[in-house]
Amino acid sequence: MSTNTATYQNHSFLQRFSSLCTAIVQRYLPDPFIFAALLTFAVFIVAIPVTQQSPIQMVDAFAGGFWALLTFAMQMALVVVTGHAMASAPVFKRGLARLATVAKTPAHAILIVSVVSAIACWINWGFGLVVGAIFAKELAIRVKGVDYRLLIASAYTGFLFWHAGLSGSVPLALASGSNLDAVTAGAVMEAIGTSETIFSSMNLIILFAMLITIPLLNKAMHPSAEDVFTTPAKLLEKDTVDDDFIPSTPAEKLEHSPWINRLLALLGGVYIASYFIKNGFALNLNIVNFIFLFTAILLHGTPAKLIKAVADGTKNTTGILLQFPFYAGIMGMMVAKGPEGISLAGAISDMFVSISNEYTFPLFTFLSAGLVNFFVPSGGGQWAVQAPIMMPAGLELGVPAAKTAMAIAWGDAWTNMIQPFWALPALSIAGLNAKDIMGFCIVALLASGLIISLGLLLL
Repeated sequence: MSTNTATYQNHSFLQRFSSLCTAIVQRYLPDPFIFAALLTFAVFIVAIPVTQQSPIQMVDAFAGGFWALLTFAMQMALVVVTGHAMASAPVFKRGLARLATVAKTPAHAILIVSVVSAIACWINWGFGLVVGAIFAKELAIRVKGVDYRLLIASAYTGFLFWHAGLSGSVPLALASGSNLDAVTAGAVMEAIGTSETIFSSMNLIILFAMLITIPLLNKAMHPSAEDVFTTPAKLLEKDTVDDDFIPSTPAEKLEHSPWINRLLALLGGVYIASYFIKNGFALNLNIVNFIFLFTAILLHGTPAKLIKAVADGTKNTTGILLQFPFYAGIMGMMVAKGPEGISLAGAISDMFVSISNEYTFPLFTFLSAGLVNFFVPSGGGQWAVQAPIMMPAGLELGVPAAKTAMAIAWGDAWTNMIQPFWALPALSIAGLNAKDIMGFCIVALLASGLIISLGLLLL
């Protein structure tokens, strides 16, 4: 028996299974842009007969939706840029380095980043995506022998928790009470508080089970020493900062003046304090980006250093700027209705409703949401597509509206593990490709799917 064979047999089942998944993904998963293009072709072909629309009508639906995510794409690009700018500040990096010293072994690093990312995403998904990836990079530098791909994948698994958390689109839409009658086709007439959704016993039990299981699962997948994917050398390189530069011209003195940054940071800091006083801890993408940017302004000290940090971060936004318009086009085709008022997204939801009863309905709602999320990877978009179908169906079967809504929310978060759309910001920060982490994410998808399914059936 060869040494390699004997070593392989000594690996745990999870190590072997995750290695198999990673090998398959590395071989067959193309660049995320190709994935988006293939989804575009698939939706175009399937939607024509299902919705009884002509190819020209489907082209119009694609083009009509193409620019629908411009604001969101800009926000996500700024998440990457401002997050990178903040994290590259020397003071911030030293703080992360001290925090990273808590992890003494690769197993500790995987567990810590999994938990930190999960909690951060539960608080706010945009904040969690960036903080998780940044923290994972710092751990990769500090902890010897940790698998870099698994570390970033573990940070991304935190995104499973977002839609059941404080920034979840579906529970917040229900709590707001705004236009619920129209959105849910009359199934929900009054606001449903977060005590029945985010803080319901069902949701909290699922969250607790996930928070215990997913970090331990990630830890168990860590490859043996000979199979570890080491941290890329470029991450270990020290940033060179010319602190000896002496400005000579008035323009150079302005560019290197700390007072410009201090005054801007004061202006931003006053607004941030005012925002939280007025709104409480209500985070959204705009305030998250605002905090990241003005923290970076303060920590970098001078305009020249800030500009360099932002320029470096901008290089990581390629995938977002290129792919988000195509997903907007896919969404346009998914929701386009034919002469009978049928859309492809609606047809998928109707199919699952037709095979449901009062006990299985939450499970099939979850599965349908997971499928629709491949083509409509937006929490708000998912709610707009499925609420008019699933909420009335749940009402008719006697399923509580809050449970149906949370089934949609969990389904939307679930298949993000194998949908590269949301991984793009984390991958950009990490300097990896989707195929580097998706093998591990498949295992997280299967485990989380089982936990959520059982929760929806039994609780």
